[in-house]
Amino acid sequence: MATIKKKVDAVIVGMGWTGAIMAKRLTDEGLHVVALERGPDRDTQPDFAYPRVVDELEGSVHRRFLQSLGQETFTIRHGINDTAVPFRQMGSFKPGTGVGGAGAHWSGCHFRPLPEDMNFRSSMAERYGSKFIPDDMTIQDFPVSYKELEPYLDHYEYVCGTSGKAGVINGVVQQGGNPFEGSRSREYPLGANADYLGAEMFHKAAREMGYHSYPIPASNASGPYVNPYGCQLGPCNFCGFCSDYGCLNYSKASPNACILPVLRQRKNFELRTHAHVLKVNLDDEGKQATGVTYLDAEGREVEQPADIVLLCAFSLFNVQLMLLSGIGKPYNPETGEGTVGKNYSYQNLNRVVLFFNKDVQANGFMGIGGGGATFDDLNGKQLDNAAAGFVGGGIIWARQPGAGPVRGIPVPSGTPAWGSDWKRAVADSFRHTFYFEVQGACMSYRQHYLDLDPQYRDAFGRPLLRMTFDWHNNEIKASQFLVDKALQMSRVLNPRAMTGESKKEGARYNATQYQSTHTCGGAIMGDSPSNSALNRYLQSWDVANVFAIGANAFPQNNGYNPTGLVGGLAYWAADAICKQYLKNPGPLVQA
Repeated sequence: MATIKKKVDAVIVGMGWTGAIMAKRLTDEGLHVVALERGPDRDTQPDFAYPRVVDELEGSVHRRFLQSLGQETFTIRHGINDTAVPFRQMGSFKPGTGVGGAGAHWSGCHFRPLPEDMNFRSSMAERYGSKFIPDDMTIQDFPVSYKELEPYLDHYEYVCGTSGKAGVINGVVQQGGNPFEGSRSREYPLGANADYLGAEMFHKAAREMGYHSYPIPASNASGPYVNPYGCQLGPCNFCGFCSDYGCLNYSKASPNACILPVLRQRKNFELRTHAHVLKVNLDDEGKQATGVTYLDAEGREVEQPADIVLLCAFSLFNVQLMLLSGIGKPYNPETGEGTVGKNYSYQNLNRVVLFFNKDVQANGFMGIGGGGATFDDLNGKQLDNAAAGFVGGGIIWARQPGAGPVRGIPVPSGTPAWGSDWKRAVADSFRHTFYFEVQGACMSYRQHYLDLDPQYRDAFGRPLLRMTFDWHNNEIKASQFLVDKALQMSRVLNPRAMTGESKKEGARYNATQYQSTHTCGGAIMGDSPSNSALNRYLQSWDVANVFAIGANAFPQNNGYNPTGLVGGLAYWAADAICKQYLKNPGPLVQA
């Protein structure tokens, strides 16, 4: 029999970026908030302390900061007529666990969306006509504009101490920034990080190609900083351990460093770790959430009643909890009915590696997760999609987040996979190699969705989430176009060798290879309950006291990393809860 806890004002599922943002904002209002995190508590000391945290074997092979796939995973298939199989070894993406979630082991790239990303379908139809959009492509507009979100995007950057160079402030183009970005109200809180040699070469090649390069906005601090909450960050020392690792230096923004120090001191905030939420509990009519049921560290079943339930887990598991709990109607790809599980999308990545002679010192063992250079000349409305032949855009960027022998050392094509020739190629290449990466948008399609697997169950007896996803011709064309541009740009620099391939015709999604952790959609926001699971405030259309905060709300994915938009939407939703919902609980948008 479950233990029933005392009712609280709000219960939060997951203590990553979105959970921490919501907890901070709600406790500001005096609400009693309980946060349930399935993994352990984590903080810079002792969990990210040197020297343990810079262990490649533990971080990149044993996956210390990622979820246990033996306890909870999902299944994957390419098409609706295929049999899905479980995701048994970390590959395509990296769901986090523990306090901080994926926000503890992320790289730090912190982009805002372009204004046209927010009304994407309308923008495409206006420019090229509605027939330009393929019949099975289910892209939608966000139900909130860039202008509405700008203050919240700005605040999130200042919480993170984001380093960068503004391109447009109050409508005025700024030298050295992105001239194509949406207008912002002020400069970044910190100046851009110092360029490494590969970024300097990228700027040179971009200029020769006529592109407008700018520093990647990075939540890796370029200098000492105190955020609006009084949390301190120190300047990044380019240690090369960002992606897969917590920051030992208080330099990379994370929930652990930027928000939790404040929350931990509040009497109206309670954090329970090793608390694995099984479902959201609903009333007899299924229209109101009464709280959640979870298993504690000893495996005991516990009910936590609450007035508001906030789903702030990794995006895939927000969707799974909605499906398991009966919140909203599951999506059916054959009829197009239902909304929960609809519009799953991902990210379209490829890499070009440049090898130089030994007089070019790359020092790849150093690096900064979010630092580097990029441009938007092939993204948003700058790209002529009709001429390019696909929907969506993307960026080409230069990054050096750090490398090492366990994480893998690239070698030129034709190098043997072992032996003395391989060793020689490693010695000749490791300190003299850079890469430029293509990161493209990923559209949503009728046949790409999430549902509950009819066969496989997790360690708690619940159906696993099933992902149906494959590369579409549109994304393959985009990959070929963008990689070709990256290769053209790379040849300007005259490397001694290059490797890099785009997706070939008929390419299939390979879940065993890491591509990005940018999983999006499944419980999307929209302007109607007929086309979305959530309204413009990330509130469930069906259960008004449930909010699902995360990249699950994206109708499709743009060419950027999603974290900046995820954080901005979290602050947007939190503001609506505090200023509107608490005064008059119920739907914030009338269906």
